[in-house]
Amino acid sequence: MLAKVHLPSSAGEAAELLDHGGWLLGGGTLVMPRVNTGAVPVDSLISLRGAGLDGLHVTGDTAEVGAAVTLARLADLTFLRPVVRSIASPPVRNLATVGGNLFAAQPHGDLAVALLALDARLDVLSTAGTRSAAVGDPVAANEVVTAVRFALPKVWRYRKAMRRKHNSASIVTVAAALEIADGLVTHARIALGGVAPTPVRALAAEQALIGKLLDEGAEAAAQVAHEGTAPFDDAYASAWYRARVLPVHVRRALLEED
Repeated sequence: MLAKVHLPSSAGEAAELLDHGGWLLGGGTLVMPRVNTGAVPVDSLISLRGAGLDGLHVTGDTAEVGAAVTLARLADLTFLRPVVRSIASPPVRNLATVGGNLFAAQPHGDLAVALLALDARLDVLSTAGTRSAAVGDPVAANEVVTAVRFALPKVWRYRKAMRRKHNSASIVTVAAALEIADGLVTHARIALGGVAPTPVRALAAEQALIGKLLDEGAEAAAQVAHEGTAPFDDAYASAWYRARVLPVHVRRALLEED
């Protein structure tokens, strides 16, 4: 049976439709392969393309990105261009949305890794009202992520290790938002992808950086970055390999080495 497609004109209307079941549809890059193959039976799709969630605004040092903004357009934020370009291929990025990529399972979903490092907050809507959530917090089946908000980083680092240049999942992804004063790291928030079932904070690595020169702190951070991770085997890499190369990529990311 073909799924019925709804085209709500607002996020509120989408939330009302969700109360009756169905799947949200952004760019379709995650949902439609499952629908087309019959892997998941879906009788109702709720498209967010016309729901008014495609705004991208920067006010001062804060960005607000609508959930329906495409990954290609997200590259308007210059510091996120390396993140965007590391995800899939140009045709996919022209369709895939910010909101949808948040729900891509590891070792995909590199944007969620970056947003975790940015301490981003999600605006979440349901017929019961609105709430704010952190990246990685559960989102109920009847809730709509409408926007993502984050402060622009003072110093940004990003690195993704993968098998090929385009359309490849992560072996290890590293994203870091730093603040440096008088040569010393005063704030560090590091997120990792590809080394656990969900993106994770590298808390020990963050602490190893604080109060040090970046050059000396990067090595210390790399050596403890494995704490709190749970590498896994898949078609892209073994758990052993991910664990082995993690410190290398953390150090290279922090020091912007090739």
